[in-house]
Amino acid sequence: MSEQKLIRFDAQAGKTSVQVTPTDLRGVNVFHFPWVSDPRGDLTVGEFGKDFPFVPKRYFIVFGVSPETLRGEHAHKQCHQFLICAQGSCNAIVDDGVVRREFVLDNPSVGIYIPPMIWGTQYKYSKDGALLVFASDYYDPGDYIRDYGEFLDATRARDR
Repeated sequence: MSEQKLIRFDAQAGKTSVQVTPTDLRGVNVFHFPWVSDPRGDLTVGEFGKDFPFVPKRYFIVFGVSPETLRGEHAHKQCHQFLICAQGSCNAIVDDGVVRREFVLDNPSVGIYIPPMIWGTQYKYSKDGALLVFASDYYDPGDYIRDYGEFLDATRARDR
């Protein structure tokens, strides 16, 4: 497995369209959404069916997490996910079984698309951190792979 790199984003106001940046992880992309700033405050926007890689069927928000607590620690067999830290910050470790990267999510105009069969872990939540997650499917406990060894076996089998 390759070394784990820490990746920070240079998000800034003034973007008027969604910009997608591929990563070196299988299918994982970083999305930079428009960021509008005016005297009344800031706004970021994305449109389902247009700007996202799937139309969500479910969302959840993870918050009130201590910095040392690990969340996620699983992959999905079929479900796609999209992560945006709506408030504060957290780090997301994303792993395709060969490449592992750590992303700092600290701006609500930046999101990470995580396709099926990618291992994800989130931690280092700031005190006010709130991670918004969009999912392509309804909750199904059978779609989760919660053992990292089982995940690696499944990725090796897929790649044969």
